[in-house]
Order: sequence, then C-alpha cells, then structure tokens
Amino acid sequence: MSSPRLHFPRIPRIVYEGTRTSNPLAFRHYNPDEIIDGRTMAAHLRFSIAYWHSFRGTGSDPFGPGTIRRPWEKGTDPVSVAKVRMDAAFEFFQKIRAPFWCFHDRDIAPEGRTLAESNRRLDKLVAHAKSLQRATGVKLLWGTANLFSNPRYMCGAATNPDAQVFAYAAAQVKKALDVTQRLGGENYVFWGGREGYETLLNTNLKREQDHLAAFLHMAVDYAQSIGFKGQFLIEPKPKEPTKHQYDFDVASGIAFLRTYGLEKHFKFNIETNHATLAGHTFEHEIEVAA
Repeated sequence: MSSPRLHFPRIPRIVYEGTRTSNPLAFRHYNPDEIIDGRTMAAHLRFSIAYWHSFRGTGSDPFGPGTIRRPWEKGTDPVSVAKVRMDAAFEFFQKIRAPFWCFHDRDIAPEGRTLAESNRRLDKLVAHAKSLQRATGVKLLWGTANLFSNPRYMCGAATNPDAQVFAYAAAQVKKALDVTQRLGGENYVFWGGREGYETLLNTNLKREQDHLAAFLHMAVDYAQSIGFKGQFLIEPKPKEPTKHQYDFDVASGIAFLRTYGLEKHFKFNIETNHATLAGHTFEHEIEVAA
C-alpha cells in the first residue's frame, strides 16, 4: 500500500478455505481461481465495491441519524479526510480481493462552494486514486456523477426546468467523464434518480424526456471527442426518490433509447432491488435486456 498506515492491521487478506472452515474471515464458496465452464470464478464474478454504500454510508434512515463512526473520518480539512478515507478503502479492496471499485464524483471528493472548487478537489483525489490503483492492481469498473444529492437537483438534472441547472449538470458529467477516463474506467453509468416527476399536474412528459435525450446525446458526443472507449450504461429504477422515474425498468429504457436514437450507445446496469421495486425479478430484467 502507498499509505504507511494500515487501517485494518489485524485483518489478513481474505482467502478461500472451503465450506468446512470455521474462520469467519474466509471465503467458503468463492474460489477466484477455480475453473468453471472454461473460465475462472473471478472472471465470471467481477465484483466491484460501491464506494458510496461501503465508505460514505452513515447508517441513517428516515427514522434516525447515522450511527456509523469510522475512525478515519477525523480532521477539519475535507480533502485530507477524503484522502485518508481512500487509503482505508483501497486497503479494504485489496484485503477482500475485490478486482474493481466504482464511485460517484461526490463520493470521493467533497463538493466545494463552486464548480471550479469541486473540480480542483476532484482532481486531487483522482490523482491519489490513480496512484492507489497502480499500487494495488484494483481497477475502476465505472464512474458517474452524483446528480441527485445537492438541493439544486430537487426537480431533476437533465429534466430540470431551469436551464442553469441543466448546464451545471452537463458540466458535472463532463468532468466525471474526464476522471473516469483518467482512471481507466470500463463503463460510465447514468442513474437518473431525480429524472422523473412527483405529480403530472405540473409536468410536461414529452418536454422533459426531450431534454433528457438531448443531455445524453451531448454526453455521447463529448465521450467520443475525448476518445473515451468505455461503455455507457443506464441504471433503471422505477421510483425513489421521485414518484415516477423515466427509466422505470429495462423495457421502458429500451423504448426511450430507441425513440431518441440512442440505442447504439447504451447498455444497462441492472440492480437487483431496482428490478424488485419495479415488480420484476432480476432474471426478468436480464432477459429483457438481452
């Protein structure tokens, strides 16, 4: 590890020990080197650690505040804290033998008062991430932009009625694409958590989806202009936080992409519980996407 300090000094690297082991910190069924149907188990199961849940989650819920206290979350400089957090994350990735990680831009670097400040902070953390990737061999499966947490995105990002918010979101995606490419990301994900509506009373469905399509076309054009070779992915979810999300499920996502001539540029990042929320099974969504 590039960091001299270990955050999990008493935890060894997790290895496969079989089903008879009594060691709670061992793989019982996952043997990354076992050959199954001509490929290793690691090649079949390309595990990626989600930075937001694993290292930014607080344990909060609608009924109370967060209860998770992480020892590295100390200090007054948010960038310094973010670097130490990333050191802990990559130590975890390495010890659990995860080949990949994934993140939103605001997961790894704290948002600043301006877009320029946010981008400067992101550049510092991306440089740190690149050195840690080089040291550990962990790769970036996908990157994305957080277009839902800041209050500016209350009414959407690409579908927001305010052109300034649309432009801000576009600039944020531009930067997120840049850093995903710098880190060798294999994919780039669009999850439109607030690209939907709360009520039809004040919503022009056609206009909002036209704007969303224009936004995605701009992302495609920019990715091509910088030589980004990764795959664009749509992550469907029917609702939450919105009442209705435009990429409700794979079927509606396919219809949207074909309507706006985007079908050659996008595939799907299917999340099991998003499928359940849409009233489907994970297997159903995989079959539709295929």
